[in-house]
Formats: sequence, structure tokens, C-alpha cells
Amino acid sequence: MNKKMLKLFDEQRDAHVLYSYEENQNYIENVVAYAKHGVEAGDYVILIENPRLSPMIKAELEIQLTKSQMDFIHFVRSFDFYYSSGSYHPPAIQAYFEKTVEPYLEKRATFRSWAHVEWATMKDPIHLIEDFERIIDVAVKDLNFPLICAYANRALPAPIKKMLLETHPYVLVEDDVVASDLYLATES
Repeated sequence: MNKKMLKLFDEQRDAHVLYSYEENQNYIENVVAYAKHGVEAGDYVILIENPRLSPMIKAELEIQLTKSQMDFIHFVRSFDFYYSSGSYHPPAIQAYFEKTVEPYLEKRATFRSWAHVEWATMKDPIHLIEDFERIIDVAVKDLNFPLICAYANRALPAPIKKMLLETHPYVLVEDDVVASDLYLATES
């Protein structure tokens, strides 16, 4: 992960970032760098990830972090997170998220999150994804934590890409982080 992105998280806790990735190796390197940076900054790190990639990410983190640092890493199965109600339902996802972060809030611990957003088909209407991204944009500001939302670029039709640029104030591109020109702030 580039130094400019990590510097953003040092300077601004409430950063909501879109990451549209091309291939898994760079993706894994970025997740690991983000998690390691978080642990080194004293944050708990919530990784919402699919079970296909979680073992590779965990193995790399175990190489780079000590056993006690690994205690700061919390994996959440992405399918459980996004489909806890049986479908992609933003209020259910929000409830799952609130339950996930509650222990950190109770002990006033800082945390950050990485959310790998995937779906098996495009049958989930775009407005549901937009609803959830707007809910989480408010949560990032209210709870003051950094969040990267990662989407596979190959699975994003143009209307969804545009909506994601409207719901994320920052975009991580290969070697840089930029402000989204299309971002429309969500009111709390």
C-alpha cells in the first residue's frame, strides 16, 4: 500500500476509501499493509473477507506480525456479514456491523476496517449497494474510523462504479490516493 494512503489514515481517522482492484496478489499485499499499519498504530483491525482469500492474508500477516499483534486482527466472513438476513439487506448489514464493532466501542479502543464487497450475481439492485455505502459513510464519520471498501474492478458495471465514486470521498488507485470528484456527502 502506498505511503500516501497510510499517511492519510495517520492524519484523518474518518477516511472512507474506495479500492477497485485488478488482481489478487496486489489486493492481498494492500490488505496486509493496511492491517499491519493499523496494528502498529494501535488499532484493532476488522477484515471483512471471503474465505478464499482469508487464509492467504492471515498467513502473510502471521509472517509480518508477532503473535500478540495478531490478537488485534479480527476476520469476519464476508458472506455472513453481507447476507446475515438471507439477502443483501442494508439494515441487517448495519446491525451486523454495529454488533461487530460494539466491543471496541465499549472499551474505547480505536479500530479500522477493510470490507471486501462481493456478490455472486448482479441481481442485488444498485440502490441497495448505494443505501449501504451511504449508511457506512455516516458511520465512518460518526465513529471516527478508517474504512477501505474493496471491489473487484472486473465485476463493476459502469453505473455501479459511478455510484461508488459518489459514495466514497477517497479513491485508492495503484500508487496514489485521490479525492473523488463525484463524491456527494451523506448527511448524518
